[in-house]
Amino acid sequence: MVKIAVCGAAGRMGGRIIAAVKEADGVELSGALERPGHPMLGQDAGFNAGLGAIGIAISDDLNAVVKGCDVLIDFTSPKVSLKNLEICALQKKSIVIGSTGFTPEERALAKELAKDISVVLAPNMSVGVNVAFKVLADMAKILGDDFDVEIVEAHHRLKKDSPSGTAVRMGEVVATALGRDYNKVANFHREGICGERTKEEIGMQTIRGGDIVGEHTVYFIGMGERIELTHRAHTRDMFSRGSVRAAKWVVKAKPGLWDMQDVLGLK
Repeated sequence: MVKIAVCGAAGRMGGRIIAAVKEADGVELSGALERPGHPMLGQDAGFNAGLGAIGIAISDDLNAVVKGCDVLIDFTSPKVSLKNLEICALQKKSIVIGSTGFTPEERALAKELAKDISVVLAPNMSVGVNVAFKVLADMAKILGDDFDVEIVEAHHRLKKDSPSGTAVRMGEVVATALGRDYNKVANFHREGICGERTKEEIGMQTIRGGDIVGEHTVYFIGMGERIELTHRAHTRDMFSRGSVRAAKWVVKAKPGLWDMQDVLGLK
């Protein structure tokens, strides 16, 4: 039985992950973590998940929660995730990170901390999105430089990072397949007399509003034809189920920094 602890247990995503853990076979919830001073500290973690009392109180004791688990699932923010990763590394425990908005420097630090423990870090835990990543690479290679690439993503009004981690990963996948450097060709802003579109650039556009869970569309636009690949998330449950799947996988994996492509055997 894999013991799973959940960070951000009082949040919307944390509640769905707890529910997914309780529904899954071969795993059990061992701890629920929140930031110091959170109003739900001490309350049963099952209430936020819509499960009623499950006998696990929400705690702010990071060391104790990590000590009692085999793997920590963290969907918070890069800074919090890196702090949690550091504690997991010290205690030789695995971690699954679904936080988005990591800078290249933060990803490099995560890779360094993952030398002695197994870590899954992925901007999107959805099985469908990760299949899309693989398909996008094939599409880009086949279509080549004759098609312009534009990526549009939409999320709820409370999302803090932009563009989404999933959109960035899609851009990276396409850029790599085309032999380009994403950090040099990504275009996040067009306004006024901005000149003609370059052949190499990948447009990155963002929509924020309401309660959109997540939508991503990649456009391959040629002369006289267009291909669109779209993924729409209807609920957060696919992310939570994917994170549990990753948790069951990562405890058996070798030390290192992995992603959902590794978990799903898509590489």
